Formats: sequence, structure tokens, C-alpha cells
Amino acid sequence: MSPAQSGPAKAGEAYDVVVVGAGFAGMYMLHRLRGLGFSARGYEQGGGVGGTWYWNRYPGARCDVESMQYSYSFSEELQQEWDWTERYAPQAEILKYANHVADRFDLRRDIQFDTRVERAVFDEQANSWSVTISDGKTVEAKFVVLATGCLSNARKPDIQGLENFKGPVYHTGNWPHEPVDFAGLRVGLIGTGSSGIQSAPIIAEQAKHLTVFQRTANFSIPARNAALTDEERNAFRKNYPEIRRFAREIARNGIYAEQPDRGALDDSEAARRATYKARWDRGGLTFMSAYNNLGLDLAANDTAANYVRGKITEIVKDATTARLLQPNSHPIGTKRICIDTDYFATFNRPNVSLIDIKANPIEEITTNAVRVAGTDHEVDALVMATGFDAMTGSVARIDIRGRGGRTLNQKWAEGPKTYLGLMSAGFPNLFIITGPGSPSVLSNMIVSIEQHVDWIADCLVHMRQQGLASMEAGGEAEDKWVAHVNEVAHGTLYPQANSWYMGANIPGKPRIFMPFIGGVGVYRRICDEVAAKGYEGFLLGRAEQGLTAAAS
Repeated sequence: MSPAQSGPAKAGEAYDVVVVGAGFAGMYMLHRLRGLGFSARGYEQGGGVGGTWYWNRYPGARCDVESMQYSYSFSEELQQEWDWTERYAPQAEILKYANHVADRFDLRRDIQFDTRVERAVFDEQANSWSVTISDGKTVEAKFVVLATGCLSNARKPDIQGLENFKGPVYHTGNWPHEPVDFAGLRVGLIGTGSSGIQSAPIIAEQAKHLTVFQRTANFSIPARNAALTDEERNAFRKNYPEIRRFAREIARNGIYAEQPDRGALDDSEAARRATYKARWDRGGLTFMSAYNNLGLDLAANDTAANYVRGKITEIVKDATTARLLQPNSHPIGTKRICIDTDYFATFNRPNVSLIDIKANPIEEITTNAVRVAGTDHEVDALVMATGFDAMTGSVARIDIRGRGGRTLNQKWAEGPKTYLGLMSAGFPNLFIITGPGSPSVLSNMIVSIEQHVDWIADCLVHMRQQGLASMEAGGEAEDKWVAHVNEVAHGTLYPQANSWYMGANIPGKPRIFMPFIGGVGVYRRICDEVAAKGYEGFLLGRAEQGLTAAAS
């Protein structure tokens, strides 16, 4: 069997590159590698492509970036031929798109599905990786690329008694592939992040009663989702060159949108309210780009936060419930802002209850109830909308051993350390797509994915042309980059929130701001400059020589 063919791995197989994951990052990486003549093999623990969109099938699952922008740009034919049906694509349509891409570019023959990468060990003499997969086989690769995703390791909370619950327990990040019917059931929903906010209105329509257990109230903006017209699709397609250029080079978050030219306090109160109203009525993430200082100045941020709190009061009829739903623990936007369809209005339904577990945490789960403050809230089914071990969780599940046998988990015990979010010192020939230290989750993920894949592909071509056998991040460059990422973050309001950007949702996880907040355009220029200077800050080595610092 040649490396390009599908099927289970055989002992002794060797590839130029092993790619871990077959979401949007892994698929594009395989496509680029094949086009450049590298032998590559992808391993995916799921039964199909799509990554987060393969697993997240919960009711109401939908992307918060508009579909015409949450799509690949590498193929002009692809972006012209695919017809998105809605402004915000639902999970099923995004998964359909991922499968279309896999078929159109014949990617499946390079991917082994239902296969986890368990272990990867670097051989310092051979400058290669030994990769052990879940069927027990080991393959060799000169390079390993982790395309494991930032939000792909679902976190099941450690709640006393959960194992005793007699009804079904679902996690939004690992939803069954068959439909789940909540008709006639009392459902408990734990968590009010994005997946909880998206799923609550749908579950409430089906269930006999829905009890939402909220630890932290979240800001959410209406999506105003609607079917796309031919005119809207065609307008995007005609303007794609400018839209893609703007997303890559200008927009901080990789989203094409009108850029603000003033701060919130530069406008009168009446003008400010009119601006927020226009953004609220339009819906979507661009609410936070109404002014240019909402993420920097607390007084400016308060004007936006107070506007949203006021809208919650307008929508939710019960004053006590409205107060509980109003976020007061963090500035707006410092946790990933949610977008919803009728989330707040759902609490006006007679079959929906809101339980505050901030003041009174869940004591335990019994066989048929969730106990809070001594009261049993009886439920027939539980939905855990408790998020992910973000940014690092999917990497941490792999036993990765670099120079001297040191594991990546040991190195990252006090927080992830990378250079540019691409490599970690001491782990040669190991690349990470949208890793900690890159814009990743603070951006349109596909914009960041394409940038990282293209950078890695160009780097591998450079190494092949120069006869280089190894490359890794330099320790000094890495330390400076980690410090820079945190310095930039602490110049904003973001660290004021106990968010998963900081690892705050995982007990015991070190608190370090993981994504680069300086913007995708700035980040792209930094990466391009590093490459133009002969991969400055990286250590490069030939097989017969030791490591040398890249030319500066």
C-alpha cells in the first residue's frame, strides 16, 4: 500500500508529514501537502471530516461568523460554486460543506478515520517522529502537524452524584448522531455559554419543562438569522477578492465589516444609543465593532454593556429573572460574545425556569434531580453545555515527547508556551495550527487556519530546498513571544474576565491569556517578516550538523 492510499496503518509506514485531525485545518493542510509533493497521512478520531462540526450536533448549533465568510478562500471555484442557504449556517450545512470539500479534493484517501493518535516520540538521531495510533500501529514521520482544533475536547464537569443519574446525559460538544427527542421530558440544562444559549430555545420548544442552571450570565446579541437571497450571495461572490483581503490584512478578527472611526465616548448619549440600536437590530458579532475602544476602555465598554443589559430588561418579563440574566461579572466582549435566536425571550415561556448556581452551586445530582440549596429540581434528562478544555485540551490528550523525552504536558504545566502559536521549543518538527499564542479563537477561524497552513507549507518547502532536517522554536524567541502575547492582552479589558481564553473554566489549569489579541493582520505581518528573515527565532538543523539559529 502506498502512503497515499486509505486503510489502516501498517507497521513500518513512513510519511513526510502526519496530520492529526480532519477538521477544516487538517483538510486544508492535507490538500496543500499533496499539491507540494509531500507524502502525508491524516488521522481523525471521528468517523468523518468536519472537526468541531462533526461532534457539535446539539439543537440550534450554528456558526457565529456569517457563512459567506466562514468558508475557504483557497479555491476560487469552490467559493463561487457553493450555495450557503442562511446568513449563519447551521451545523448540518457546515458539515455538508466539509464533506463536499473532502469529496471535491479527494481528501479521504489520505485520512484514517475512527483513529486516535495516542503518542508521538521524537527521535533526536533520525530527526523524525514515531507516531503510535489507537489500533496499536506505529508510523514514522519527519514532521507532525497538530490540527486538533481549539474547541474539540469536551469538558464534562465533576459534579457529585452525576454517575448516579438514571436518565440520559448529553454533552453539547459530543452530541449523538441520531436525533434526540425531548418531548414530554423535564430537561435540566447546565451551562449558559454559547452552546447553552443556542440550544435552550430549541429544547424549550420540545420539552415538558426546561430548567436552566446558570453559573455565569453571558452577554448575547440577536443573530437576526435569515435565508440568503441570490442577490446577497452574488454580491459577496463579486466582492470576494476585497472581502478576503480585508479579512486577512485589515480586520482584527478576520471578519469583513465596517470599521469604527471613533470611541464610544466621542458620541453623545443619543448618538451612541442610535449606533447600538442599529447594531442590535442588524444582529451578530459586529455589535462589538460599533466603536474602536470597547475592548480597551472600561467606561466606553460600560456604555455597550449597559445597553445590552437594558435590552434584557425589555425582553424578559419577570424582573427577578431579568436581573439574573444580566451579566455583571465581566466587561462585554471579554468572554466570547454569544449570538442567539430568542434566548432571552425563552425565559418568558411558562415551561422554563432559571436557577442561579453562582450564589448556590449544585450540591449534587441524584437519581432524578439536580439539588441546589437543599431543593431538588426533578429532571428526566440532563444536557451539559459546559464547554471545552480550550486551546490546549486536545493536544494534552496526546503523549507528545520531544528532546530528552520531555513531554509537552510537562513543559506546558504552568501554561502553554509557543513561538507564534506555531511551534514549542524542545519539540522539533512539530507544528500546531492555530495554537495558543496565535489569534485563533479571537478570529474567524478559517482565516487563521488558512494563514497557518500556508505558512507551514511554505516552511516545509524552504526546508526541503535548503536540505534542512529539523526546525524548532528557539527558547529565547519563545519566551519573548509569550511575554508579548500577555503584554498585549493586559493592555485590554480581556484579562478581567474569568474566561476559557484564560483557562478559567478548567479547575487547576494555569491562568495565562492564550490567544494573541493584536489582530490577524498584525499577526500575519509578524509571521511573514519572521519567514522573510530566514525564519528568525527558529533553530534550523541539517542531518549531519547541529542546530543553528536562523539568520537575523
